Amino acid sequence: MTRELVILGSTGSIGVQALEIVEANPELFSVVAITSAGTHPQLVIEQAKKFAVKLVGVTKNAEIIRQGLPGVQVVDGPNASTEIAAITCDVVLNAITGSIGLAPTLAALKAGNHVALANKESLVAGGDLVIAHAKADQILPVDSEHSAIWQALLGEKKSEISKLVLTASGGPFRDRADLSTVTLQEALAHPTWTMGPVVTINSASLMNKGLEIIEAHYLFGIAYSQIEAVIHPQSVVHSMVEFIDGSTIAQASPPNMKGPISLALSHPHRVAQATKPIDWSTSHTWNFAPIDESRFPAVALARTCGEIGGGLPAIFNASNEVAVQAFIDGQISFTDIFAIVSQSVDHLRASAATTLRDLEDVSAAEDDARQIAGELVKKVAL
Repeated sequence: MTRELVILGSTGSIGVQALEIVEANPELFSVVAITSAGTHPQLVIEQAKKFAVKLVGVTKNAEIIRQGLPGVQVVDGPNASTEIAAITCDVVLNAITGSIGLAPTLAALKAGNHVALANKESLVAGGDLVIAHAKADQILPVDSEHSAIWQALLGEKKSEISKLVLTASGGPFRDRADLSTVTLQEALAHPTWTMGPVVTINSASLMNKGLEIIEAHYLFGIAYSQIEAVIHPQSVVHSMVEFIDGSTIAQASPPNMKGPISLALSHPHRVAQATKPIDWSTSHTWNFAPIDESRFPAVALARTCGEIGGGLPAIFNASNEVAVQAFIDGQISFTDIFAIVSQSVDHLRASAATTLRDLEDVSAAEDDARQIAGELVKKVAL
């Protein structure tokens, strides 16, 4: 019996790879609905036709898509993904980028669907809300780091965990001393992963690793003091769990997101030949090193925001979204990204809500952060 999937963010990097997995394994999966921002309407139309999808959600270009998909129901507007996430299915893959993915995550959980979660911002901005609505094993991690930890923890006791160790490639600038002259093209040239532009820039600044520390805290219920991050340039060991007896379990595979995506979609089973295995017949060198927080201060700031909690992680994330878009648009420099995030957090720390009760509270924190970050962008605009 095939597993029915809903793919949120079908035209992004994770969404496209998920559909490739479905295409390669039609006996395992079928796609009942897809959603997209609609920026690439022809791709949405092609995907819907290829996978015989009967329900499509978009935020823009709805009429173009309707004309190209007669007989297909097209839901449009800002809440399209949230509406579609709540339909009955086996797994909702949330591959949306940004905190706009929070509402669909909550909708899918409330509907009782399993959620293959690639949208880390759901947990960063609204982790308390997400965990409050999630049943045991309802959230299936898609990020390679969290998938690795998830696999390492299967059958283990939480009381016997010493610490979680997330790995980071270090991005294209791990050995570059001066980051003030970084160009957009350089920031988008990730050495090991192919991702969307926002995630790629977050990886270059290591902002992504800060977000992932917060994500790991919520996914696994582990204190921030027990979560570390290290540089691992080869991106083969995706993360590790150290136990109280001094042993460490690590998950390793060549850097290919189809591994963690396929596992999240098929759990508790594995998809045969989802990725190529490591070639153990040749020698390999795997390096690990501490993160230089003087050059990449985002990790420490994320940890601080996570420890304080309340609305501060949402503020951290929203101000970063504003700053990254400003960098993409050529308004600010690469190093301005962290400066804007840090100043936004400092400005709003005292007034930030200590508890987020609902989506409205999250939105209020994000709105404040976007306003402050937007003002800071104008001040430093190139």
